[in-house]
Amino acid sequence: ACERCPLFKTRTKVVFGSGNADADLMFVGEAPGREEDEQGQPFVGSAGKLLTKIIEAIGMTREEVYVVNTVLCRPPGNRNPEPEEIAACRPFLEEQIRLVSPRVIVTLGAFAAQSVLETVEPISQLRGRWHAAHGARVMATFHPAFLLRSPGHKREVWEDMQKVRDYLAT
Repeated sequence: ACERCPLFKTRTKVVFGSGNADADLMFVGEAPGREEDEQGQPFVGSAGKLLTKIIEAIGMTREEVYVVNTVLCRPPGNRNPEPEEIAACRPFLEEQIRLVSPRVIVTLGAFAAQSVLETVEPISQLRGRWHAAHGARVMATFHPAFLLRSPGHKREVWEDMQKVRDYLAT
């Protein structure tokens, strides 16, 4: 029933986070796409399938992690979320981070990284190194949808995820 921003007018479903509520690892994406909007679940489309493979590559399952988006409703035409939409959803994201209390947050894409880290730095400068926010270590990396369009960047994401895997093993 949220009407905090104009996205409520075009959404089919609000897409809350899902997964293990006690997860050590949380993934924060940008916004739901068409399939997520229809099903009411985050990362269920082609980018979600790639995210699942990324999770499995570090020896975890989708059921062990928590997945959420920066905004809970699909922007029309899969456009990028507007700053006021991100701001309207910020309390929901922050509450999910607080409740799950992950050791590591992996932000997927520029909007997620900038929102979680409260910065305007581009993803190219944020990815690949550790940050701190919300009582967790944060690793910014590229969004799976970007990897589907630009597979040459998969190696960089793999390097980022190896850092996450190794940190969680300690």
